[in-house]
Amino acid sequence: MESSNTWIQSFIYLFIVSASLHFLHTLLISPKLTVNHQNARVKRVAQAPLRFRSDGTFKILQVADMHFGNGKLTRCRDVLESEYNYCSDMNTTRFLEKMIQLEKPDFVAFTGDNIFGSSATDAAESLFQAFGPVIKSGIPWAAVLGNHDQESTMTREELMSFISLMDFSLSQTFPSVEDNSNSNKQNPVTNIDGFGNYNLRVWGAPGSKFANSSVLNLYFLDSGDRATVDGVRTYDWIKESQLDWLRHVSQKVQEQKLDINESPSLAFFHIPIPEIRQGPLYSVVGHYREYVACSSRHMVLLWGGFGYHGYGLAGWPRRSRVILAELGKGEQSWGGVKRIKTWKRLDDETLSKIDEQILWERE
Repeated sequence: MESSNTWIQSFIYLFIVSASLHFLHTLLISPKLTVNHQNARVKRVAQAPLRFRSDGTFKILQVADMHFGNGKLTRCRDVLESEYNYCSDMNTTRFLEKMIQLEKPDFVAFTGDNIFGSSATDAAESLFQAFGPVIKSGIPWAAVLGNHDQESTMTREELMSFISLMDFSLSQTFPSVEDNSNSNKQNPVTNIDGFGNYNLRVWGAPGSKFANSSVLNLYFLDSGDRATVDGVRTYDWIKESQLDWLRHVSQKVQEQKLDINESPSLAFFHIPIPEIRQGPLYSVVGHYREYVACSSRHMVLLWGGFGYHGYGLAGWPRRSRVILAELGKGEQSWGGVKRIKTWKRLDDETLSKIDEQILWERE
């Protein structure tokens, strides 16, 4: 009789435990594991292809070193003491919003250290916040990585894959096969160093002779993060496999532009190349404000930063660069690129325009 009662008690106990687990799973766990197909959506894509405007211009907003952390919780670095208490990553967000509203770019290029890994507790969330203004605007954009992006919760490959899937992003983790061979397949080319090497083409103005042809190419390269050279810790560099890819694509591009003389291209990457030490630095427009290490143990003088969590100089406004490509006017329609100009905008009361210069001009 006692054995029978023990069995019944054990059965009741197991029944209660089983029912409790089922109850918890139904109310708490299952909803988090179930995909809500009503809320699922595909990536919003930018209008393709990139194209010059009908007025013969194509404007790029370049955003370097946002160093985004955790939004409102992340304080600014190197600002005036009077600004510190109310300064955060939101200042970076507002600056980007103002630049988009004022310049109305056709394309935005983010050139690395988009997030400051050691200050970003969730890389995905920080990326959403950092790129939020351009995604909200619907403007096509692309990014490369710097030397700090991967210091949070994602590897460099995971970061570029994630960025490539974000709304209106034209970023790619690997270059497509069409840039490396004559194949029509669009399989990624993975036998290349780094993550985020790709080429974007900008077509001519609508209704022009080159409306269906690329007249400007934008190359994006992964310059890596850190490396050790002869036992010395330094910055990384663009590898030979990347240069081979760049030469191959550039040659193919030029072959396709036989009707366009001196067709220019622009390259976007984060860490400076060591050749910049050889100059000519005297022709650079702007001010030298800090030493930045390039891909060797030597140092070069450069300046330029957008984000408020990135290092800077108190009282020295953050700034952004604008690049404007202009087409030449033919007898009947727009031709190829005639001139590429650039200037900077300061994050001050009037978004002051400074350091205007011509980067390239057809003779």
